[in-house]
Amino acid sequence: MAKESILHWTPAAVVFDCDGTLMDSEQHWQEARELVLRGYGVAPDTMFAARAKGLHYTQCGQMMAETAGRPGLAEEMTRQLLDVFRKLVAENPVTCPGASELVFAAAEFAPLAVASNCPRDVVESSLDQAGLLSCFAHVIVPEDGLLPKPDPALYLAAVDRCGAAPADSLAVEDSACGILSAVRAGLRVLGVGPNPGRQEAATTDLWVTTLADPALLSWAAGRPARCPAL
Repeated sequence: MAKESILHWTPAAVVFDCDGTLMDSEQHWQEARELVLRGYGVAPDTMFAARAKGLHYTQCGQMMAETAGRPGLAEEMTRQLLDVFRKLVAENPVTCPGASELVFAAAEFAPLAVASNCPRDVVESSLDQAGLLSCFAHVIVPEDGLLPKPDPALYLAAVDRCGAAPADSLAVEDSACGILSAVRAGLRVLGVGPNPGRQEAATTDLWVTTLADPALLSWAAGRPARCPAL
């Protein structure tokens, strides 16, 4: 199916990433990483932020420990990272532009799920604060043996629980790590963000700079409503 035709298609399920896609919490992850690393006398550069975006928090902790020259402290730095991140999110939860409108519109035509590398409590509490949690039938995170992105396991579990086939489902993602996970699982991908890299642009079916994109919201609002469950 041609990339431009995604806006003429009705997916059987829609699976959203959370950080940076629905909730503007990537800023909180970046600030948390910086605060923890500075406690070890390290100031991360922009390349570190780019490499860390979308990774599971344990992988971030390992990267941080290696960057600080303290590989043996990966577990401790991961714990510190989560503590600081949870505090920042609780103080200032921010919904990405267009996220609420797209979620509410998509819930009318397809079952929705979230597939996130974040801890379940962070995902559910932030979505609840945004008034979006009730729209999602399933929240899938790396637990019970499910590997984090970029492994395809989260997306495969999400579409399975929505009762849809991967090829009939849409992933909404903002990071290279998440896009790779969705592509490996066989979903079509809507990418969102200001500046896609070459690989992200090549592997997504459509890229928008914001979920508030008028054509995207018009498409979602114009899909036929699904039949209510019996």
